[in-house]
Parts: sequence; C-alpha cells; structure tokens
Amino acid sequence: MTRMWIEPVVAGAQIASSFYDTALLMVVRDYYNSTINSHESPTNSSNDDLLQKAISNFYIIYNVIMGLTPLLSAYILGKIGDMTSRKVTICVPLLGYLVARMFLLFVIIWEWPVEVMFGSAALNGLTGWFTTYWAGVMAWASLCSSERRRSHRLIIIELVYGLAGFVGSLVSGHLFVFLHITSHQGTILMFCSIGCYAFCVIYCIFVLRTPEEHYNSETTRLLKESRNTTIHADETENSVLETPSRLILMTLFVSAILYNVAFTATDDVVNVFVLKKPLSWGPVDVGYGNAAAYMSFITSFLGVFVFSQFTGDLGLIAIGIISFGSGLLIMAFVRTTYMYYIARTVMMFSLIPTPTIRSKISKQIQGSSYGKVFVVLQLAIEIVAVSSSAGFNKLYQATLDWNSGFCFILFGVLAFISIIPIGIAAGHERSRRAQNIGAVSDPQ
Repeated sequence: MTRMWIEPVVAGAQIASSFYDTALLMVVRDYYNSTINSHESPTNSSNDDLLQKAISNFYIIYNVIMGLTPLLSAYILGKIGDMTSRKVTICVPLLGYLVARMFLLFVIIWEWPVEVMFGSAALNGLTGWFTTYWAGVMAWASLCSSERRRSHRLIIIELVYGLAGFVGSLVSGHLFVFLHITSHQGTILMFCSIGCYAFCVIYCIFVLRTPEEHYNSETTRLLKESRNTTIHADETENSVLETPSRLILMTLFVSAILYNVAFTATDDVVNVFVLKKPLSWGPVDVGYGNAAAYMSFITSFLGVFVFSQFTGDLGLIAIGIISFGSGLLIMAFVRTTYMYYIARTVMMFSLIPTPTIRSKISKQIQGSSYGKVFVVLQLAIEIVAVSSSAGFNKLYQATLDWNSGFCFILFGVLAFISIIPIGIAAGHERSRRAQNIGAVSDPQ
C-alpha cells in the first residue's frame, strides 16, 4: 500500500520548484538591474519602474511559452497514461523539469543571457509541464480514494504540496544569499533543486506502483457491490445524482477556468509587485512571502475538514472563492509588509476551490477517463490563463505610476464572477435531487 503513495513525489517536486522559483526571480532581477544601471535611463522613467517592466516582460514571454507548449503533448501523454500506465503523466513531466531547470544553473555559473530560460520553458512545456504532471497526480489520487472521501484525499495532496512549498520557500532565500560557489549566488540552491527532481524521478520509476497494479480487482469488486445496492432511498438518490450531468460538468469547468485565471494572474503580478517600492523585498523577504502564500494550503486543508461537516462540495468551493476574492481586494491597498500578510490571512481558504472542483468532476465521469479529462481541464485553464496573462501584466505596467494595486481589484472581481457557475450547478443539483425524491416517494 505504501508504494502507491504519491505524496513523496509531490513533496519533493514542490520543494524543488520553490527553490527554482526563488532562484529564477532573483537571477532575473539581478540581470536586468545590472543591465539598466549600465545604461542611462530616460528622464521620465525611474530605474525602479524600468526594472519592474523588464522583469514583467520577461515573465510574460516565459509564461506564454511555458503555458502554450504543453498543447502539443499534454493530451497525448494523458491518453497514453489512461491506456498504459499512470506513471507516464507523472514521470515524463518530471524528467522535463529535471533537464530544463539545469539551464538556470548554466545562467548562474557561466553567465549565459537570462533569455536562455525561454528555451528551458519550451523544453519544460514539450514534456507536459505542470499541466500533465498535476493532472496525473490528481488522476492517481482519485483512483486511490473512494468517492465519499475523494475531496479529503485531494485536499490532502494539496496540503502536502503546500507544506513542501512552505518549507522550500522559507529555506530558499537563505540558501540563495548565504550558500554559493565563489561569487555566484544561487548555485547551491539550484543544486538542491535539481537533486530533489532527481529523487522524484527515481522514486517514481523504481518505487511507485500504479493503483491498477496494487488493487484494481478489489476496487472493481467494491464498486460493483456499491452500484448494485439500491435498497435504501438515500442510496438510490446518490446513484441518480452520480449520473453524469453535462450542465454540472460545464459549469464546473467554467468556474475552474475563471477562478484559476484570477489565481494565476495574481501570482504573476504579486511576484513583481513585492520587489518595487514601497515593499522593496529582497531574497529572504521573497522567501518568507512565498511561505506565507503556501500557508493557505494548510488552512485550506483544515477548512475542508471543518466546513465539509456542514456543506457539500459546491458550498466548499463558494467559501474558497469568497476568501480569495476578499483577500485580493485588500491586496490592492497593500503599502507595507504587515498589510501584505493581512491580505494573505484573508486568503486562507483560497486553495479549496480547485481540488474540490476536480473531486466533483471525478464523480461525474468514469475512472478510465480521469487522465484525459483532468488534462483537458488543466489545458483549458492554462490556455485561458496564458492568453490573458500578457494583458494583465501590461495593465499592471500601465498602472504602475497611478495605482500599482489596481490589477488586484480586477482579479478579485474575476474571482467573484467564478462563483456564478457554482450557483447554477447548485441549483441544477437541487432540482435533480427534488426529482429523485419525487421518483422514490411515488414509484410506478
């Protein structure tokens, strides 16, 4: 049973990613800072504004490449994973991470141009990137859990992801500043990152066993027994509600896309926002800030366990959306570090919606389709997020002098809009439940 645990892979990969994210941001900042200082800036632009725009433009191109290149491989990998082994959608992206992120080490040691990282992003995307990797993890976790406990199982995976990111972020800033080879800051940090990815690949290939290999026959037997049990009215109601509903699937997809667009755009902008005045964070502060963001994985995990006693999946999703949207409205007016942490505190349940939406979707489809459906969902999220990312970043640049937090207001509004499809799904589900109760109480 322990050889089916996907948690070590999730933890190791996220620690590696936290190290890499901090290193990349600091390397990009230092590169463009030295470039700008070596040239005279226009009289109407401060060096700080020029640095913000340079970093923002870099991430626009980087994120577009990273987000769109999986279109060429993600669905194919997901389909192969459904037909052969679930390991495909996890191992291939991890190998891509391992190779692609070595590029940053070359930039640090041999002082290659930072634009080399665009090639790293392309390689990472062609091997599936996070789109395929996380869809594979969610499919794996779904197959290893019952429908009743699936929301809890998926939020536990998110908790492990968040705890690993929290630890990695706390450590990353210190490793970047204090441990390095000669004068190259970030070398030890990147060696640690690459080592973590190597561990994940080895564990995945040689230790991890697929759910089908372990207890596929037992799961099939239990599913057949549960589906054939229709003695009680409440069980009949559940079987009817588990019948796939296109409207519910569609509304869940729309809500997931809108919410994740707001979430991704926030991550893109806030990473640059904290580097400028009045916050002007350095590597250590960036690490602490990322750690604070990862705390929401812990609070979201606790929120699911508490709120699930009083509400269903759709209610949990609504709570998470309200938490995130409210925090964004506060973030728009952040001018000091403590205000940033207040905004993050209000966002404490912001990680509830996405895994709960995935759990709800998995209850509407067959297990053999998990890989393809989750990849399609992730692809839809990434396509829309990447397509809008450039516009949001340009809007942030345009409002730097006027109100640098204005974008967060727009992201908050977008997050609140994503609750509308959830309300439609809830109404449709209540209607189906009422019809089912009528059918049970008045049998023909």
